[in-house]
Amino acid sequence: MKIENTCAVITGGASGLGEATARHFAANGAKVALFDLNEEAGEKVAAELGGTFHKTDVTNEDSVKASINAAREAMGTINAAVNCAGIAPASTTVGKKGPHPLDMFQKTIDINLVGSFNVARLAAEVMAENAADDDNARGVIINTASIAAMDGQRGQAAYAASKGGIVGLSLPMARDLSKLGIRVMAIAPGIFLTPMLMGLPQEVQDTLAADVTFPKRLGNPNEYARLAQFIVECGYMNGEVIRIDGALRMQ
Repeated sequence: MKIENTCAVITGGASGLGEATARHFAANGAKVALFDLNEEAGEKVAAELGGTFHKTDVTNEDSVKASINAAREAMGTINAAVNCAGIAPASTTVGKKGPHPLDMFQKTIDINLVGSFNVARLAAEVMAENAADDDNARGVIINTASIAAMDGQRGQAAYAASKGGIVGLSLPMARDLSKLGIRVMAIAPGIFLTPMLMGLPQEVQDTLAADVTFPKRLGNPNEYARLAQFIVECGYMNGEVIRIDGALRMQ
């Protein structure tokens, strides 16, 4: 696959890693369809890129089916799906206010893990109809894990569990879809300068960056996007999780 021949659906495409990926892909010739709940931001980004926006609840089967069908109609096909939609609440298992709220845990799993699987399975159904290339390939799915899956800190039980699920999903899904010529990869980012972190005071950002081994800074979302492009174009990458974290190992 070449990025200029890519027709990608990108969840969480209205901001953060998803927006950076959409912008990078479009700048390099790809067609993009943005899935997000934020209509105002999504429409704005899609218009700037010449792509399409589809309001999508990744946890809802009908919502994703409708967006997948609309994206396929707009782009002609789908041969890449990048799952960036997610939330990152914080709560200890038992704290001063009692046990971890169960609804918060369930919501995190639903959006980060179930939502990614929901989009991946329905995108794969469309990819399976693509004509195979010389490598018998028909598409690629990129899910977003996190280094929290391996190095989860205090207060990250829900988030780390959801991202650990993404890590565990990669190989069996790659094996499931191999007969269809669809690859599955996961990216595990460290601490990236997304809108959530950009809202923190500079001294807090500097403290977070100081823990990174090298370079001593937060990740740039465009670095995630460039890695996603590399995965799309490198057909031998499959069933693996790639950390992109400046060698950060969270304590």
